[in-house]
Amino acid sequence: HLEVKKMAARTFEEEKGYISKETNEKYRVNEGFVPNMKVPGVFYVNDGLRSLLDEELQNYCDRGNVGGFLPAVKQLANVAALPGIVGKSIALPDVHSGYGFAIGNVAAMDMSDPEAVVSPGGVGFDINCGVRLIRTNLTEDQVRPVQEELAQALFDHIPVGVGSQGIIPTTAKDLEEALEMGMDWSVREGYSWVEDKEHCEEYGRMLNADPSKVSKRAKKRGLPQMGTLGAGNHYAEIQVVEEIFDTAAASRMGINRVGQICIMIHSGSRGLGHQVATDALTSMEKAMSRDGIKTNDRQLACARISSEEGQNYLAAMACAANYAWVNRCSMTFLARQAFAKVFKKNPDELDMHLVYDVSHNIAKIEEHLVDGEIKQLLVHRKGSTRAFPPHHPLIPVDYQFTGQPVLIGGTMGTCSYVLTGTKQGMTETFGSTCHGAGRARSRSNARNKLDYEQVLHSLKSKGISIRVASPKLVMEEAPESYKDVTQVVDTCHAAGISKKCVKLRPLAVVKG
Repeated sequence: HLEVKKMAARTFEEEKGYISKETNEKYRVNEGFVPNMKVPGVFYVNDGLRSLLDEELQNYCDRGNVGGFLPAVKQLANVAALPGIVGKSIALPDVHSGYGFAIGNVAAMDMSDPEAVVSPGGVGFDINCGVRLIRTNLTEDQVRPVQEELAQALFDHIPVGVGSQGIIPTTAKDLEEALEMGMDWSVREGYSWVEDKEHCEEYGRMLNADPSKVSKRAKKRGLPQMGTLGAGNHYAEIQVVEEIFDTAAASRMGINRVGQICIMIHSGSRGLGHQVATDALTSMEKAMSRDGIKTNDRQLACARISSEEGQNYLAAMACAANYAWVNRCSMTFLARQAFAKVFKKNPDELDMHLVYDVSHNIAKIEEHLVDGEIKQLLVHRKGSTRAFPPHHPLIPVDYQFTGQPVLIGGTMGTCSYVLTGTKQGMTETFGSTCHGAGRARSRSNARNKLDYEQVLHSLKSKGISIRVASPKLVMEEAPESYKDVTQVVDTCHAAGISKKCVKLRPLAVVKG
């Protein structure tokens, strides 16, 4: 305890002494910033985003290091002290403090190290919260006249809201199969097109899923919510292509012109994923005392990857990930129906193909180069997107020359982006990039500062149709509560860890 006491007395200036600038977009957090760091921390920010992180650290020092969430830079460094971590603990420009791990943190554990751990905090509570983009051959001119009707059709088709229930009938047996099969279940049941699978991370199915490792309570929470959008930052948006930065890559995705209409669906594993995370945290606290694992922060509960708890969590997490893909497939089916109904054409005629589906919260076993040798790593990505480079064996054939599409959902009423993975990202960040805007103020702070009617009004004044199931929650997701997604994306682009491809802006938003 002595070491902790000694550390607690540092001033903001002393803390800043541990942080050094490597490039305009990249800073290093040196060993000693928190005890037992095994690797350095690295964070990617531009000047504007840097000041938000500094402010957070300054407030923490002013409070005397007590109360509130730990600042993101501290969380990043505490992760660098976890057993088995290799390379560095990485934070992307949209980083903000979260449970244990900061949101926007990437950490890779060496599978060959018997001490290496898996931490549910490194995946988050909404397992496989992710985004998919569906293209259409419609243009803004065709959608504008029916925009309100279309927004209403989407809202009517897709079940939204805090406790919303699915409309695709599912039994307990269906759920078991969906947890194991992921998108294969959706294809078999006719809710997904076969070719959608090609354009989904992991082909929409994690093979290590074992439904027997998912608790009864998690299944009970998950059954009624299958195929639903949920509340919070989840949404279905009708978007229009505003700018194309890389025409070759965009045309491989079937995005050919400014003014083209796309649909973005952002959702996760609902109550089921949350319960899987909660169950794992409980079992891992016991495992930590049994195996003598020490961490700097109680919230960094973890277990050795090879332990029973570690393996059970990975099998249950894979189920929750499969469940989230099934959810997004069901909502894609419903969105296709809604469009077909309004435009009186079938979804195929509207060219409603899946561009790609990415996960923002997940841990996966991947091969990466570490100090010149290929290693099997368990890569935790929390609030971060896999961004594999061109010619990577795990990305679909049609994206081999462009690199993997990376979908960055903006916040309600702001723009979204499609990026592509780069070789530099593969070497610097384990093939990872940002995931969205990242919060600039907490949910409760947002509710106090913003009035939901103002927020809705400002969206309407931008010509955006909005359908919200629980308007009171709107302030938490208002653009004012977030960092500027364009700054986040530009930082990743300038740092070379991903490349800008397409910019989209919303025409209609459907939210829980």
